[in-house]
Amino acid sequence: MSESFDQINPPPRLLMGPGPINADPRVLRAMSAQLVGQYDPAMTSYMNETMALYRQIFETQNQWTLLIDGTSRAGIESVLVSALEPGDKVLVPVFGRFGHLLTEIAHRCGAEVHTLDVEWGQVFTPDQIEDAIKTIRPKMLAVVQGDTATTMLQPLEELGAICQRYDVLLYSDATASIVGNAFKADEWGLDAVSVGLQKCLGGPSGSAPITLSDRFVDVINQRRHIEAGIRDAHHQDSQGQIIRSNYFDLPMILDYWGEERLNHHTEASSMLYCARECARIVLQEGLENTIARHKLNGDAMRAGAEGLNLKLFGDQANKMNNVLGVYIPEGVDGEAVRQSMLLDFGIEIGTSFGHLKGKIWRIGTMGYNARKDAVLTTLSALENVLRRMGHKLPQGEGIDRAMAVYNGEAS
Repeated sequence: MSESFDQINPPPRLLMGPGPINADPRVLRAMSAQLVGQYDPAMTSYMNETMALYRQIFETQNQWTLLIDGTSRAGIESVLVSALEPGDKVLVPVFGRFGHLLTEIAHRCGAEVHTLDVEWGQVFTPDQIEDAIKTIRPKMLAVVQGDTATTMLQPLEELGAICQRYDVLLYSDATASIVGNAFKADEWGLDAVSVGLQKCLGGPSGSAPITLSDRFVDVINQRRHIEAGIRDAHHQDSQGQIIRSNYFDLPMILDYWGEERLNHHTEASSMLYCARECARIVLQEGLENTIARHKLNGDAMRAGAEGLNLKLFGDQANKMNNVLGVYIPEGVDGEAVRQSMLLDFGIEIGTSFGHLKGKIWRIGTMGYNARKDAVLTTLSALENVLRRMGHKLPQGEGIDRAMAVYNGEAS
């Protein structure tokens, strides 16, 4: 007898960790729209609209602004595997877990990877990065803007000019930070950017918007010509390397999104609807308003956490607007708190990675959940759980301090 299964019916959760978060209901509705063929004029029109929407999200004029089908890691891998050849030098400033991810993927591309390291909870100065570039002379600087493992936001504003001085490609993974914090691809001189939907954009994981400068596209298109030469029997002595991945071969993907619509894969239509709606919602609210909303609710959560007698983690001058790190109080079982929050109150908060695992909690205010009621509900539940577990705190202070931020009364 075959085993039967019930319909999927996940428990109601308020996801207030570092991501993923609860998707905006409008995004879920868009994902349920009927499918059409990948070359149907309606579909190609949606693709063009999605490109136009994400140019505004990235604040860029880049023609090649599109989606990679896959999670945010797919976007990272498409950029690195398409640009990096074996032996290319890459510089990765590591200030959290996701710098290590860039390092690992670059190693898998055969690159010669150099890292800068800083204590988790801190970020790099432009001078530190420029000094390393002068010494290493990399082909690419690959940097995370916001790392949810540490809640830190690496300033990027001066890096583009530095990279241009030394003819270095500048790539940033801005998955955790985009639309919750300022990001100006053209003004800051970015050559490639990749993100995901499951943080401040208010969607599920599964599509990776990217944008590529003309300079970056020229670099990856050189490998297209090398590949053609290697396949030609008269060019077997070519020293170049073809792009090792078919799925993440950006020149082929650009042909698919371009006017020729050359077949590369079948577009993930429901995720395209989803990504389009995520961007449409942000732009309907206004990009600056969306960033301001994340800052307001992030500030309220931070003030509330201090009201709960929790010590903040990391350099607060360089913290992301949308995620907060707090030390787990001495004598408190951090995992027991998280379990009670989840099972008793239906609220998820996160722990961290590596040497920070079990030492801090990470509390997110991002996307659809960057709103007043979600912040106040989370603080109220956390106060109750902490009090029952013996943490000393002034009753009601967390909510009061958060309300002071919302009322414009906080200093």
